[in-house]
Amino acid sequence: MTENLNKFAEMIHNSGKIVFFGGAGVSTESGIPDFRSANGVFSAEGELSPEEIVSHDFFLRHTDEFYKFYREKMLFPNALPNAAHNYLAKLERAGKLSAVVTQNIDGLHFAAGSKKVFELHGSVHRNHCMRCGKFFDLDYIVHCKGTPRCDCGGIVKPDVVLYGENLDNDVVNGAVKAIARADMLIIGGTSLVVYPAASFIDFFGGEHLVVINKSPTFADGRAELLFCDNIGQVFAALDKMDLV
Repeated sequence: MTENLNKFAEMIHNSGKIVFFGGAGVSTESGIPDFRSANGVFSAEGELSPEEIVSHDFFLRHTDEFYKFYREKMLFPNALPNAAHNYLAKLERAGKLSAVVTQNIDGLHFAAGSKKVFELHGSVHRNHCMRCGKFFDLDYIVHCKGTPRCDCGGIVKPDVVLYGENLDNDVVNGAVKAIARADMLIIGGTSLVVYPAASFIDFFGGEHLVVINKSPTFADGRAELLFCDNIGQVFAALDKMDLV
């Protein structure tokens, strides 16, 4: 990996508008399971598939059951940023990285100190009453029993994109513009199988494309560099090289 790391370091040194596009693999080293691996969130066996449970229709019709699954399988309030999150925040502070585009809902990029983050699928840290719009934090959701409700009686809904819901237009537009303007795109911790998010990388027309993922992706053939490694290990190695 040393030769590729040196090339990667040179690309970063010569770039000034880096965008990172990431998925669940970025947070697995923080103890948050991914969705589709053998031990992922969606590997659970049951009468209903996880995709059905984490859908807009199921949320409205069976809200207590939705929240039972959501709390048990999708909330990790004690998770901390890992080497990948921390290194990306460092690149941003150095003026190298212009945006993070993430499919994750865990908020760890913000926790690491990143400021320009486009959360395509929302965040568990934002929750709002469906009746009056009042904001509730993650701690409130974690410690409620059953369906969390507002003082006004309305149901509190997490600001995460459920199956059957559209992505936020402002977030999508911001992410696409950032990717289109980038001179370097780093794709990491995602198999690029979730759409429409995965299609956004097609807007990249910059100089350097790097893919870091343990399994193959459709972008591998386009990549100037390809790492089949844990993303945290790759970024930790870069950090030791003290580029920024």
